Amino acid sequence: MSNDNNVTSNQLVPGMVVAIKEDFFRVESAVKVTMAKGASFIKVRLKNLTTEAVSEKNFKLGQILQEVLLVEKQLEFLYPEGKNYLFLDLNTLGQCLVDAVVLSNNMNYLKEGLQLKATFYGDRIFTVELPQFLELMVAKVEERDVEPVVSNATKKAVLETGAEVDVPLFIEEGDIVKIDTATGEYVQRI
Repeated sequence: MSNDNNVTSNQLVPGMVVAIKEDFFRVESAVKVTMAKGASFIKVRLKNLTTEAVSEKNFKLGQILQEVLLVEKQLEFLYPEGKNYLFLDLNTLGQCLVDAVVLSNNMNYLKEGLQLKATFYGDRIFTVELPQFLELMVAKVEERDVEPVVSNATKKAVLETGAEVDVPLFIEEGDIVKIDTATGEYVQRI
């Protein structure tokens, strides 16, 4: 079963994923450039799904490219295993290992039972997407000997997952706090 289609450069649209050499790129934008002298071409802004680097590339009109169809799956975090992280595929109930590089900073918010979305091509995972907000317990807070001078002072807190976050001074160990996973910032006490 093939998850790929051939497309021409004229058919590229934002959101489409294409394979170039051994890498997969998401099309961010595609514009036809018409020259007064010389051949017209398609100017494409691409985001590498592995490195997240954004680059621009020009393609000839009608140039054949390979479109890659990625599959989105729901996963549940089980536990760390060596340098990888073990997840349960909620559709097939099979297990899959996710490399720490793919998780990047998201691994700071992983706790047993957490469900997230992952983008696959075959058995290879390209991205994981945490829920935007998570409720996590404060495991440890920084002790302050001096009274703060400013009214919006914060202190460091270590969450149950090991992530560090700045929290208001009234937060104590054992409190449950809401965290924005996109920014890594405290939202509110629950």
